[in-house]
Amino acid sequence: MNPTNRNRLLIGLLIALGLLWLLNPIPAGEQLTYDEFRDAVEDGRVESVTFTGQAIDGTFTEGGGEGEDGAEPDGFTATLPPPTVIGQNGIEQFLQDNDVAIDARVEGESILSLFLLFGLPILLFVAFFWYLNRQARGQMGPLSRVGKSTARLWKPHEPTTRFADIAGYREVKQEIKEVVDFLREPDRFRRAGAEVPKGMLLVGPPGTGKTLLAKATAGEAGVPFISVTGSDFMEMFVGVGASRVRDLFKTARENAPSIVFIDELDSIGRKRGAGLGGGHDEREQTLNQLLGEIDGFEGSEGVVIMAATNRPDVLDPALQRPGRFDRQIVVPLPTLEEREQILAVHTEGKPMAADTDLSVLARGTPGMAGADLKNLINEAALIAVRDGSDEIRMRDVEQARERHTIGRERSSLRLDEKEKLAVAYHEGGHALAAFLDEEADPVYKVTVLPTGMALGVTQQLPIDERHIYLLSYLEAKIRVMLGGRAAELVVLGQPTTGGQHDLVQVTKLARAIVREYGMSEALGPIGYGSQQQVFLGEELTRGHEYSEQTAEVIDREVQRILTSALDELVGQFSDLRPGLDAMADLLVEKESLTGDEALHATRSALDARQRALIDGAQTIDTTPRMVRGGDEDDEGDGDEDDEGDGDEPIRPRERAGSGR
Repeated sequence: MNPTNRNRLLIGLLIALGLLWLLNPIPAGEQLTYDEFRDAVEDGRVESVTFTGQAIDGTFTEGGGEGEDGAEPDGFTATLPPPTVIGQNGIEQFLQDNDVAIDARVEGESILSLFLLFGLPILLFVAFFWYLNRQARGQMGPLSRVGKSTARLWKPHEPTTRFADIAGYREVKQEIKEVVDFLREPDRFRRAGAEVPKGMLLVGPPGTGKTLLAKATAGEAGVPFISVTGSDFMEMFVGVGASRVRDLFKTARENAPSIVFIDELDSIGRKRGAGLGGGHDEREQTLNQLLGEIDGFEGSEGVVIMAATNRPDVLDPALQRPGRFDRQIVVPLPTLEEREQILAVHTEGKPMAADTDLSVLARGTPGMAGADLKNLINEAALIAVRDGSDEIRMRDVEQARERHTIGRERSSLRLDEKEKLAVAYHEGGHALAAFLDEEADPVYKVTVLPTGMALGVTQQLPIDERHIYLLSYLEAKIRVMLGGRAAELVVLGQPTTGGQHDLVQVTKLARAIVREYGMSEALGPIGYGSQQQVFLGEELTRGHEYSEQTAEVIDREVQRILTSALDELVGQFSDLRPGLDAMADLLVEKESLTGDEALHATRSALDARQRALIDGAQTIDTTPRMVRGGDEDDEGDGDEDDEGDGDEPIRPRERAGSGR
């Protein structure tokens, strides 16, 4: 138990004991029965008595007491029988006949009795509400502040972050700089009749630095910065959200010029009426109040609203119309040059070894956000410490990146020789499929060591950072994904469960080619977009975008693409079986191969005609040399549940490998 709570409990027990003692005081003298009391009176040993109801408090005459321990008690107590047994006149006359002084008190007239009757209930009532207020204060502040905004107010120049502290994002900074100039010199804009946008919405993937950019804006402008999270408006009481919105903008006006920053805007800015029930629930009321407050002040007041979200698709359209969040600023994943700048910021002041090359590391981390890169350097530092190194070496960074992209190697999971051979053929099939296609990214590493959720991994390192993909590249990606299944059919004569995740990812990619990218001749240049719905209500009320007949065409075309690619690979692998065997045997022996080693093992077992079929133009020699590990855009390939995003290849973060 907490020492503070234990002390409070002890104090409460002492107070309770004191009240019990006051209510039931210990008798001040000898306790006599009624017969003993009458005998004492008849013997002349009682000097006086005082009646309080049926209770008797009396005093003995000098020497009249008979204490059991030899000491003579000064007084005694006794209790009268009910008046129905012995009347009042009878006992009074009896005492007068024996020369006993008689006194009386009215029962219940003491101050203590009055306090217990009236004061104690009031005291308990006040203590109960004090306890409720104390409990509420720990979660949402005092009850009197429930409707007040919980936003944090940063005084001018308190945010020490500046644009110079944020690497990259030159275009984003240029867009925001206009707001900074307005807050610094509002008169110059007013003279020209210009109005700065009321609101700016920062949109981008998680970890790209949207909150950091907002702080840097306040730091550059030198104005108060009021930050709040969208979930702070939601509370257990009805109407609290709208009240806090009003209080937030009141605070902003009082501190104008100022910047109001609402992080995670989607938590209160979701589309209204999108669910099954609809109606005006608490979140909708809060959003309505927010829309009204944004309309309620002019841009010349010097209050700028900034908000951030990574889910702009769920926002209510009323938020993004002109006059509210006028400007939407996309904060994308960093480019190659920006990643190198971000890595330089996060490695500053850290003991980096001489072999650490940030440009090579930046090339091997496409798709990583700034938060990912920061975590990557921190993980590399932890690995270096575990290895007993005082510096962060390149191999520590590569190991950290490998752990980030494909997971940590599971040394506790060991495969028997039969399983290891099956995994070796599966991974060798992915690598061989990449060797056969000049459009495929070069193979960087092949391993049969269980890593992450996969029993084996094939990684590919892209030559350049891609932003759009040709159909030929996507078809090569499909063939590489199916390479493991083709090798199993050629060597084992039957498929295994190891390619389960490969099939899921390659099916998503093939379906996207047909349905979303319009690259199939059977369906034509028609794109139906993604069918993922954010709200249950929209999914139920919106009809299908295409007919059942079109759905059958899509299914048949997806099946044709995958089946033809698999059949083609099976025929090629049957012809190149010696090279596949040589690569698998070397994998079983060494457990991990570089792309060069796998390619050399394959070529060494083939004749001149067969070697001519391996026309993959890119090899690991033509790519930047890496020490270990893959990259975020690599084609890591896992046997079972290795994660991957092969369904939307136009995003730079996605992998081109099977099983990833």
